[in-house]
Amino acid sequence: MAGKTLYDKLWESHLVELRDDGTALIYIDRHLIHEVTSPQAFEGLRLAGRQPWRRDANLAVPDHNVPTDAEERAGGVAGILDPVSRLQVQTLDDNCEAFDIVEIPINDIRQGIVHVVGPETGATLPGMTVVCGDSHTSTHGALGALAHGIGTSEVEHVLATQCLIQRKMKNLRVRVDGRLGLGVTAKDLALAIIGTIGTAGGTGYAIEFAGEAVQALSMEGRMTLCNMSIEAGARMGMVAVDQVTLDYVKGRPYAPTGALWDQAEAYWRTLHSDVDAVFDREVVLQAQDIKPQVTWGTSPEMVLPVDAMVPTIEAQADEVSKNSVKRALQYMGLHGGQAITDIKLDRVFIGSCTNSRIEDIREAALVAKGRKVAANIKQAMVVPGSGEVKAQAEREGLHTILLDAGFEWREPGCSMCLAMNADKLGSGEHCASTSNRNFEGRQGIGGRTHLVSPGMAAAAAIAGHFVDVRELGGHA
Repeated sequence: MAGKTLYDKLWESHLVELRDDGTALIYIDRHLIHEVTSPQAFEGLRLAGRQPWRRDANLAVPDHNVPTDAEERAGGVAGILDPVSRLQVQTLDDNCEAFDIVEIPINDIRQGIVHVVGPETGATLPGMTVVCGDSHTSTHGALGALAHGIGTSEVEHVLATQCLIQRKMKNLRVRVDGRLGLGVTAKDLALAIIGTIGTAGGTGYAIEFAGEAVQALSMEGRMTLCNMSIEAGARMGMVAVDQVTLDYVKGRPYAPTGALWDQAEAYWRTLHSDVDAVFDREVVLQAQDIKPQVTWGTSPEMVLPVDAMVPTIEAQADEVSKNSVKRALQYMGLHGGQAITDIKLDRVFIGSCTNSRIEDIREAALVAKGRKVAANIKQAMVVPGSGEVKAQAEREGLHTILLDAGFEWREPGCSMCLAMNADKLGSGEHCASTSNRNFEGRQGIGGRTHLVSPGMAAAAAIAGHFVDVRELGGHA
């Protein structure tokens, strides 16, 4: 009998019931909640007269609607200027109080983006099933967890039953051989994978990222990689547990201690695919071939190395591709054959659940140190992923480096990743963004988003246009 994949092991250890129609009931260990997808779920509980099945399995934190401006933030929930945002955050507070759910509120030092807060508090642990009403829950798979986003009705279902109806997915292994070069990061790796397999390449699969380049990543880098599994079409991505994982988890507030740690560690060390495990599909990339990446269009798969040229309509193989490229070029205000480095920028955003951890802030500060943001950049903002990340960066003096260079140093939150708070991109503006999606209007109506790594974003802010961070220097 063939060995098991990591996904197989996690699935089987949480399987409650397998049904005749192919669906299954799986147990959920951790349910993360934020203010956008939970109001209807809590109302459903009220209407049905139900209580949460297991309160301590839930952890709530507002992130999408919270302001990142320090002055507005100082007023707490009441200080949020936008009435819809204020209502959503207040409703989360009210629901958590009414149903006795643990919440990290807006002005708690631990508050931040749910996908940053979960791992850093130890609320996310190896071997867990983790769900949240947010597609980028795939982030948590970096710890060797089975993690994916769910819809609002499923949020209610998990609150009420601690279980979820699912269909098992197929296994896809993405192996990256060799080591990434200097200045090439986990974000570049994620974009290169999406550029290779496309935004539908992972549809129907659970992706396991493996190979020397993946094993060499820090936990922050692994979270960036798994975060963008969803942009590759998969619901989840994961990395096997190793010493890097264990070192990251140990000592975190929600992590086990003493004898329980010893028991947990023994189990966690089994969370890897067996040597003879069979995958339904495998994709192999060579790390040394990957350069710093920049998206030029309106989909994450519209990505190229920084030294490339924007595609031409004429070079496309079929009418569908021609129309897709034509529409993207029109929306982005670019022309085929234009050098990526000739794209002028208006704003720079360093943050989001993809790239707002301490490693990302350090990467940006290395590039910014001793330099100044270009005059044509209207705004260059750095938004830490949590209060803990912000405090750590300030202890290291990173905020001073960034402020001296002309960057704004913001309070934690989702910020300009999506146009759901005060941080929005203006129509027609080009933004170098460390977020995960470059769809039309994602950062604001008419906004033009280019996805890059934190180092590339900082370098673009200094130059006023895209440059190869490896040439600018200052990278790790």
